[in-house]
Amino acid sequence: MKYSPNNNRLSPKILFIILCVLCLGAVTASALFPNITSPFQTIAGVTVVPMQKGINRIGTEIGKFFDQFESIQELQAENEELQKRVDNLLLENHALSQDQNELERLRSLYQLDKKYSDYDKVAASIISSGSSNWFNTFIIDKGKKDGIKKNMNVIAGSGLVGIVTEVGPNHAQVRSIIDDSSNVAAMFSRTSDFCILVGSQKQIEEGYINVININKDAKVKDGDELVTSPTSSKFLPGITIGYVKDVKVESSNLEKSAKLEPVVDFKHLREVFVIKELKEQPKLN
Repeated sequence: MKYSPNNNRLSPKILFIILCVLCLGAVTASALFPNITSPFQTIAGVTVVPMQKGINRIGTEIGKFFDQFESIQELQAENEELQKRVDNLLLENHALSQDQNELERLRSLYQLDKKYSDYDKVAASIISSGSSNWFNTFIIDKGKKDGIKKNMNVIAGSGLVGIVTEVGPNHAQVRSIIDDSSNVAAMFSRTSDFCILVGSQKQIEEGYINVININKDAKVKDGDELVTSPTSSKFLPGITIGYVKDVKVESSNLEKSAKLEPVVDFKHLREVFVIKELKEQPKLN
């Protein structure tokens, strides 16, 4: 018969019974012979009690750690919830701002429609513009099918934007008065003096357009309104263009010039009106 190490091992059941008997014997001896067990109690007090205190302290620290861990998790959850609320508020605020801007644009178009109520108009949205930050030329979503024709006047904001230069079936191209190729015959509404408005993308960057060919004796002044002239070959008369500033006599002493601040924001155009009426050309006999 071969020797096996497992033959000399006590089974768990037997070991458990032995430990129970020893514990019961220790309790009985402690009750019947307190003097005999007192040294063991002293040893236990010296060795076991400090160990128990240490274990209790470790247990307390572990408990604190898990409490702090739970608190951190709760704070993280609260922080995530607050962040969601902040994000939702930001989205709501952005939507309200967009609604407010759209309302202001629509109110402006409504006022413009009332101001030029004598003209038949069609509203159009800008669907494309050039590479510049300014709307010197752009495409609208209305064309021949909507009755749009070349040389029709375009307005927005509080006055003149420009003129239709090309027309397709469902779109049209507009050249604004700030474009380098634009020249508009204009008139001072207060004095009826004539002048020429010269477009310039460089100057509009500084917020103005040049006004030239003002009569030297014209009694014009800063703040005067400039409108389209009845002598213009393409623009309908009386459409507000803007207000002048820095009126001065040129070095030649033959005429005056000024700077015009347009009433249209050429950097933030979204919608426009196209006046469905062409300037009538007088027929010469």
